[in-house]
Amino acid sequence: MPLRLTFRDDLAASSRALVGMWVSSGSPLVAEICAGAGLDWLLIDGEHSPIGLESVVSLLQAVSGYPVTPMVRAPSDDSVILKQLLDAGAQNLLVPMVDSADQATAAVRSVRYPPDGIRGVGSALARAARWNRVDGYLARANELVSLFVQIESVAGVEAAASIAAVDGVDGVFVGPSDLAASMGLLGQQTHPDVTAAVLRTFKAVLAAGKPVGVNAFDPAQARLYLDAGATFVLVGADVALLARGSEALADHYLS
Repeated sequence: MPLRLTFRDDLAASSRALVGMWVSSGSPLVAEICAGAGLDWLLIDGEHSPIGLESVVSLLQAVSGYPVTPMVRAPSDDSVILKQLLDAGAQNLLVPMVDSADQATAAVRSVRYPPDGIRGVGSALARAARWNRVDGYLARANELVSLFVQIESVAGVEAAASIAAVDGVDGVFVGPSDLAASMGLLGQQTHPDVTAAVLRTFKAVLAAGKPVGVNAFDPAQARLYLDAGATFVLVGADVALLARGSEALADHYLS
């Protein structure tokens, strides 16, 4: 039984930046609606949402019939959580709050089997290998999984070059919101100083030969980052679209 290509493969094959959105509601129905929208990828958020392990499975199942690539953001870099997400069938992981090359290296080891890592061997009983229906899963696991890390602090920006250089890190995603907070600019993710820090991170990651992505809901900011070399972007979220859309509906009819 074949598995779909990873997000790493999608990026390598694409001649343009890949555009996606957050899935934060935890609803498989909403995720399926988003999956059919024509976007390139979806980020299932396990860090700032009510999405737990069981929900991740349901969401992955809901989007599996559509030509969109799902990535799952883990709640932390905990090796047990990363193992569980992989066994649940998440092929593409995003690890948040990575501040150093050592932390990135530990994340790589968490998603690889021995002798290259510490991932526990349980795929034969798990969705990852479709209950042993994926031929040679253990030997091919590295090609069937991609790992992205998130830089979202001053320390991470300073270490961006060394983080991106870690073998096994397939790309870096920049989070301007937490980066702004780290810089003492809480809630000001489009502040010129924050934008400059994001662009410095871009330069370091691209110089290391790795793809770089960013979260940018503001269209002008998204365009700025795309023009600066972003290879993947998130431009919206299911819950934000529902909130703003329902507000616009109420405003139109009730104000």
